[in-house]
Amino acid sequence: MLNFLPVLHEGHAPITLQQLFGNALEAFDAWEDERAEPMVIYEDHIIPIGTVFESMRDCTDILPRTMADIVSDTLARNPATIDAEIVTFGDAARLATALTEQRRLCGETAIAAFLDHHRVDKRRPA
Repeated sequence: MLNFLPVLHEGHAPITLQQLFGNALEAFDAWEDERAEPMVIYEDHIIPIGTVFESMRDCTDILPRTMADIVSDTLARNPATIDAEIVTFGDAARLATALTEQRRLCGETAIAAFLDHHRVDKRRPA
């Protein structure tokens, strides 16, 4: 898949990428269980939020307070990340990437179980 996102410059993200990251965080926060991974739009391209998070993993810019609040609220719901310290976009991106991957796997498992349950010919394995 082609990546249409701007690249980091010596660890710094352009403001458009920072804003897109904020949109991706909001989409992650609104993501309902067992739904497909949310998408965001960047310059007429539809991009999965996981791609946005992945592109920001090495960003050293300080995370604004509004985004830090969203991340903190999201992490508070996940006991595995309770001790995580989030200061930079990169810190938030690494956690968001892991959580996105976890949600993706849960969604794929649910889809596979649904398809298996609703298979027409139950004698044939999926």
